[in-house]
Amino acid sequence: MSKSATKSIKVAIVDDHEAIRLGFAGACLEYGYQLVAHAPTVDELIPKLKKKPQVVVLDLSLADGSEPSRNVRKLIDYGTQVLIFSIADRKAQVRAAIVEGAAALVTKSQQMKDLFECINLVANGIKVNTAETIAIIDSDQEFKAKLTERELEVLRLYASGMTLKSVAYELKLSKYTVKEHIDRVRDKYSNLGRPAPGKPELLMRLLEDGYMGDDFI
Repeated sequence: MSKSATKSIKVAIVDDHEAIRLGFAGACLEYGYQLVAHAPTVDELIPKLKKKPQVVVLDLSLADGSEPSRNVRKLIDYGTQVLIFSIADRKAQVRAAIVEGAAALVTKSQQMKDLFECINLVANGIKVNTAETIAIIDSDQEFKAKLTERELEVLRLYASGMTLKSVAYELKLSKYTVKEHIDRVRDKYSNLGRPAPGKPELLMRLLEDGYMGDDFI
């Protein structure tokens, strides 16, 4: 990825380890991103922001003891996207951050290029589902949408590319009933903090939750 392609992306970082903040600052220069501020806590970062970052890179476990969900919500309310950059050893913290709207998780064991590639995606409005976030979803039944057999029947056909009318014909249902099932599933995912406004997002959620099966891929 060229520096010219990323030089307009403004970022900030919240991490209570100064070495990580300084290392991130150096990496921003190398990869061509604008670092607008860094701080050990969210409450200290926000007053420093003379320019609004598109993405804030946030550690989960901070020395001030603040709740990850509160930090994510505060940053989103401020008007920026949040990317979690953490060792991610506490599943409950990761889950809380994702539910509150964090767009991605990159673990500190990953390469720096992975972090900056992910920042670029998030800055462009893409919610990234990494292997780590999918593993958390897979291992946490409370984070999965509870879908009925009929909802699954409708969604598998719809997400695979069929129109509402085609699904209705296939299942001998009215078009209104099919739409009702789809809207209900969207509501279920939205209530879990995993919105699925369009067909691609619905397909992604079904794949994440293991509802489509390997043969579909």
